Amino acid sequence: MNARLPRDLHPVAWWLWALGLAVAASLTTNPLLLLLLVGVATVVVTARRSAQPWGASFRLYVILGVVIVVLRVAFRVLFAGTYPGTVILDLPEVPLPDWVLGFTLLGPLTRESLLAGLYDGMRLATIVICVGAANSLANPKRLLRSVPPALYEIGTALVVAVTVLPQFAESVRRVRSAQALRAGETGRVRRLRRFLVPVLEDALERSLALAAGMDTRGYGRSGVASRAQRRVTGALMLGGLVGVCVGVYAVLDKTAPRVLALPMLLVGVAVAVAGLVSAGRRVQRTRYRPDRWRGPEVAVMASGLGVAVVGWWVNRYQLPIAYPDVSAAPEVSLLALVGGVAGVLAVLAAPRPKELA
Repeated sequence: MNARLPRDLHPVAWWLWALGLAVAASLTTNPLLLLLLVGVATVVVTARRSAQPWGASFRLYVILGVVIVVLRVAFRVLFAGTYPGTVILDLPEVPLPDWVLGFTLLGPLTRESLLAGLYDGMRLATIVICVGAANSLANPKRLLRSVPPALYEIGTALVVAVTVLPQFAESVRRVRSAQALRAGETGRVRRLRRFLVPVLEDALERSLALAAGMDTRGYGRSGVASRAQRRVTGALMLGGLVGVCVGVYAVLDKTAPRVLALPMLLVGVAVAVAGLVSAGRRVQRTRYRPDRWRGPEVAVMASGLGVAVVGWWVNRYQLPIAYPDVSAAPEVSLLALVGGVAGVLAVLAAPRPKELA
């Protein structure tokens, strides 16, 4: 089969690509790099999203990102405090009770404080937009088929939760088209109520219908397991969880013995995987046309992980680039620029979805 024929890419590949961009965004507050990552996500979504309902949900995530930035800046204005810098707006300070120590309501607003709030808001907004890109590109129903058998019950709940926003976008389009064909209330408040209630009801009903359909087809049902098998599975899962917790703590605590750091973390992950495999044997399910990994999937995943690796390197060895001083104009290195643009390679690697053929 020709890998370039129109087809749906494996959903896990899209999620790994988007998570790579989100990791890179979490490692910097440079507004130029964050805007670059948002632009990369927008280009890939525009070029490779399908005509399914979840493909139209990206705009909602962008709107949510803008709201996050506005709220973050508004909080900086509301709790200006005594951030040093150039005062651009001298607001009267509102006295607060003594038990509210460390907080100042209003007060002089500095340019540095405003930029710090803007940078923090842009970082969180970029992470949300990257997750929205994955949700717009990946088929959530096919993603459920890739969940390990032991996590099928959790995966079912997650898929229903993830599809709420795409179903909301589809419901908005359906209700808006239906209301355009008939007259109604002209008042702004009544018109909003007339629009919002059907949208919420339709989105909820479609998500519940998806959950009912998956339950009817046996998603998450468990087979029979002996008491010994349940004990072995529980011991492996508990041991893996303890190993991961100890390993993460030792990695973060530099004073802990190094043997408890990365080695313990790897052992914990291995034991947890063994527990998942043991638990997955109790789940009886079949797959129709299972999704397979091919060259485009590997290339898309490598594109996102490459962005994450470059973001980590810039965060570690080019700290002024990753976290620019708010008192000066941000700068971008060539490596950081190339690393961010590398995410666009997913457009070249991924085939066109079937609906765009």
